[in-house]
Amino acid sequence: MTKRQEFRVLETFRDFEIREYQPCVIAEVAVPAEYSEASSRAFSSLFGYISSGNKNSEKISMTAPVISAQKPNDSGTWYVSFVMPTGSSFEKMPKPNDAKVILRELDSEMCVAQSFRGKASAELSKKIEKQLRAAGARENLTLSTETRICRFDPPFKPGFLQYNEIVIPISR
Repeated sequence: MTKRQEFRVLETFRDFEIREYQPCVIAEVAVPAEYSEASSRAFSSLFGYISSGNKNSEKISMTAPVISAQKPNDSGTWYVSFVMPTGSSFEKMPKPNDAKVILRELDSEMCVAQSFRGKASAELSKKIEKQLRAAGARENLTLSTETRICRFDPPFKPGFLQYNEIVIPISR
């Protein structure tokens, strides 16, 4: 089974959770494209990196989820990332051979998360995001403008069986 990004559930509500995500390292590719194209355009660079496409020719375990995010004030670009295995440190990660792949270290952070089944299309993801933002507002949470679409299953798995999450950082 594929390892998952580590987090701790702090509070559970009817339709979402508040989580504390542990610090981690991600390999990320910025793709100026529509959401529907971004993941497939970034995937080969990211998969190449973990499949020995790095300065050490080292294989790195695949983890879940694959994250697609848009950053505030950068709506034309999607940032697609793989989370590196638990315990990875930025200093010890092999440098990518592909200049499109950037390694970043993320600090621990509090987020709201809502899971859903189905193909994580732009339309369904936007619908779940809207529901999650409304639920966060109902609980008086101030949420970041960044939204992460987290996909856990391979694209060949039937869409209705796919497990996904929308994750939004809580603003401090």
